[in-house]
Amino acid sequence: MQRFTYRVVEVREKMIGGKMSGDKLEKVLNDNASDGWQLKAITAAEIKGRIGPGGVEGLLLTFERPTS
Repeated sequence: MQRFTYRVVEVREKMIGGKMSGDKLEKVLNDNASDGWQLKAITAAEIKGRIGPGGVEGLLLTFERPTS
């Protein structure tokens, strides 16, 4: 039975320039793909910011790859 390892990457609105930029999202996806990670899911989420009680809109990208 094959086993997998998972990675979750937070992509915050502020991190990607104040709006969801396709170019920057594409770079995150391609950077992970070049390391052997395959995109499993994209989830919209409110991600806690570093300052203050609120969160910012963002994405959680879940990647998987077979465990070596």
